[in-house]
Amino acid sequence: MPSVADCLRQHSDAFLKQLSVPLSWQQQRVLSALSRCRTGELGYTVFECQTCGDSHWVGRSCGNRHCPTCQHQRTQRWLQQQADRLLPVEHFFVTFTVPDEMCSLLRACPKEGYDAIFRAGSETIRALLSNPKWLGAHDVGFLGVLHTWGRDPMVFHPHVHFIVPSGGVSADGTQWLSTKPGFLFPEAVASPIYRQKFREALRAAGLDANVDPAVWNRWWEVNVKAVDDGQAVLKYLAPYVYRVAISNRRIIDCTAQGVTYQYTPSGTKKSKTRTVTGVEFVRGFLQHVLPKGFRKVRHYGWMASHSQTTRDHVKWLVWLFRGWIYWLGSGLAPQPERSAPARPQCQQCGGALQLLAIIAPSGRLLAGSAHAKGYFDSG
Repeated sequence: MPSVADCLRQHSDAFLKQLSVPLSWQQQRVLSALSRCRTGELGYTVFECQTCGDSHWVGRSCGNRHCPTCQHQRTQRWLQQQADRLLPVEHFFVTFTVPDEMCSLLRACPKEGYDAIFRAGSETIRALLSNPKWLGAHDVGFLGVLHTWGRDPMVFHPHVHFIVPSGGVSADGTQWLSTKPGFLFPEAVASPIYRQKFREALRAAGLDANVDPAVWNRWWEVNVKAVDDGQAVLKYLAPYVYRVAISNRRIIDCTAQGVTYQYTPSGTKKSKTRTVTGVEFVRGFLQHVLPKGFRKVRHYGWMASHSQTTRDHVKWLVWLFRGWIYWLGSGLAPQPERSAPARPQCQQCGGALQLLAIIAPSGRLLAGSAHAKGYFDSG
């Protein structure tokens, strides 16, 4: 089956020839990295099978965070780290998006636009959960993940998903305050607050004059959904943290005429296929490239690393709230399962592979120990 990199390699030249507006430096870098990934142009990683002794020369991975081929192990590590942060309480999946009229501005100024969604969404959550009418918590912790596409990866649809526990820490830091089961805060109350805070964020970035004033009178979509303990929604988000737009398994065919891929329309579980020209595919993929160094995953409140309230203290308060102290202290409580990292296997016999060397594109030996990395991060 073809990969995203195969499609980019085959159609990027045609895309660049008809391009009227130059690509950003970051888009050029991503396109170059993914097009050369595991082709040998970046050098080779040499393995030896510990069972049959066969040598395996593998083209080095680009390591780019937009590459669906390179990021599987990082995704699994991230999923385990975030699962450890979840509390034994109900969680909510809160999504903040922007009207379609804002998309052109966010394409032109992605860093400022994406920052505005994060800032407005997180401040809306804090404002509502600090209100005694809804919770009255002094400190709440949650995480947000940026998406710039919808069900169809060729569509530009920027939004941020937040995973929010159903409660927070009291002002004196001695209690866990919980929301009512199945309820966090009303979407109808959150929407105008979010819209106003987004406007303030754009004004601070000097971009508010570029927005049609009619947008500020529209309804801004905020969706709040209960998701049990949050584990399932974490698994949903994890594959999108270290890649963008589309995975390799969704590419069905790549020909000189175009690219056929699979997607699942909103509101249905039945997948469909769509065929676009190669130029359309490259353009659709590159519109999701993030600004250099942009943090698409952000932690807030006690989930942040710099928080004065530690996660261990918050867990202790939750255990007290739920009456779990003695049960957890007994050692009878179930422990989280941890999966072992995947290890490379020989394609001939299935034996374990040992890293022998890292070879540069010039043929120079870069490393010859098992401590060497098999890829470099190209942004």
